[in-house]
Amino acid sequence: MRELTYVARRTVEWREAPDPKLRSDQEAIVAPVAATPCDVDSSILAGHATRRQPQIGYSVEPPFALGHECVARVVETGDAVTAVAPGDLVVVPWSINCGTCDRCRAGLTAHCEAVPYMAMYGAPIGGDWGGLFSELVRVPYADAMLVPLPAGLDPVAMASASDNWSLAWRMVAPHLKTRPGARVLVVARGSIGLYVCDIARALGASEVLYVDPDAEHRELARGFGAATAESLEPLPQGFDIAVEATGRVDQLALTVKSLAPEGICESAGNHFRPGELPLLDMYLTGVTLRIARDNVRAHIPDALRLAMSGTVAPEKVVSHVIDWEDLPDALPEKHLKPVFVRAGPS
Repeated sequence: MRELTYVARRTVEWREAPDPKLRSDQEAIVAPVAATPCDVDSSILAGHATRRQPQIGYSVEPPFALGHECVARVVETGDAVTAVAPGDLVVVPWSINCGTCDRCRAGLTAHCEAVPYMAMYGAPIGGDWGGLFSELVRVPYADAMLVPLPAGLDPVAMASASDNWSLAWRMVAPHLKTRPGARVLVVARGSIGLYVCDIARALGASEVLYVDPDAEHRELARGFGAATAESLEPLPQGFDIAVEATGRVDQLALTVKSLAPEGICESAGNHFRPGELPLLDMYLTGVTLRIARDNVRAHIPDALRLAMSGTVAPEKVVSHVIDWEDLPDALPEKHLKPVFVRAGPS
């Protein structure tokens, strides 16, 4: 088979690799049919992740198979797999998780105790699990990991359910349930923030302000009912819920300074660069800040149910639909949310 391999900054290429084989009766082999880059992939392509990160002591050196968001078709399953069958369309979560350890049962699927720390598709951290821009992918815990795509949902629209769509759901939906009608601030640079705008409005936010220097992104946000701004001026006590998805600590600092008392800030940024936060301001206001990789498997079913409701339009964030064969040339280009499609096994 071929797998798309990251070889250098803004350079990827097809490389031949052995077809994956089932290693236990709990596994499955899947073939991605709609795959898309997320913000981590963009950071990798830009060369940020290959610089040694002293905080956690690793660097991600090429070459390695890239990609961790896709809808795939099941090709083969082990005898013990009961949740999916060959031919099914499934969402493949980005992190590897067993589903049965204490952390997985608690919903902390990004911290599974059965696999090495940070085990994931698309980067050789916690082992080499391959990437979801590959023709075939081994899923080690098929029943725990794979989520059938509900009939009626478009694989292209939901290619990001592996990570960014479900992450966006988690960052606002639970908070809006406990704070109905909340005011929501979104400071972003890409698809996550736009998904948040769509979801927040659908779930009853009274106000959504989307901040992004990109005029095209702001136009999309306005289509979701958000007010927009090119840059953020701190609005003390302005918002009940804030989402930061820029990867820039200075933007996170402005975001938390815009919260109402006891406000909540969710940060989805990959903060590869250090910076300072206004801790005294946060203390005086009373701020809850969460910066984390998402335990996405626990949230995919709820996020898919919202997509099925007809009240959201994730397809509007898809900027380009591109043929699978064009991945090496098109992936390094700067697009908002391209989806690469191929005909999978039937």
